[in-house]
Amino acid sequence: MITIVSGLPRSGTSLMMQMLRAGGMEILTDLQRKADDENPRGYFEWEPAKRLPKEPELIDRAQGKAVKVISQLLMSLPKSREYKVIFMQRQFTELLTSQDLMLRRRGQSDDIPPEVMVRAFTDHLRQVDTWLRGRPDVVVRRQNYRDIIESPRIVAKEIKNFLGINLDTDTMIAEVDPLLYRNRHSEQS
Repeated sequence: MITIVSGLPRSGTSLMMQMLRAGGMEILTDLQRKADDENPRGYFEWEPAKRLPKEPELIDRAQGKAVKVISQLLMSLPKSREYKVIFMQRQFTELLTSQDLMLRRRGQSDDIPPEVMVRAFTDHLRQVDTWLRGRPDVVVRRQNYRDIIESPRIVAKEIKNFLGINLDTDTMIAEVDPLLYRNRHSEQS
């Protein structure tokens, strides 16, 4: 089994990887992308994942582990393996706010209007959903970021049950810091 943590940028994939690691699951990361103000506990990325479209067999290095694969690369996962995907979800307005703040802190800007980004995200997620429905080798759990912040104990137990492995849910819960939920919006996702 290969566990994939995926989602749109700024959806909480790093938090989920952090929780899995704390719970005792081995994760595949190269630690090249260092912690910063946006993710003070780290990103938990694995640089070779970017090569999956041309080298899909690289995913075999994640056998028995959890690895972060951005949603744009999910469709590069080769068949004849078994995957469990934790797909992180977050309200678009929160994603866009978080992305915008991150870019501004880096001295960059995103001139794409929010409504264009929302359309692009919506179209992309529709493609991903269609792909996931067509892959019987992929079992998916959709996980809302806000639910982790508001109910970490429930989510940790549900993740443990979904993966079917022994995880220390108390240490998973301890990784959730509501103070890091800085780009929230009042409307429900």
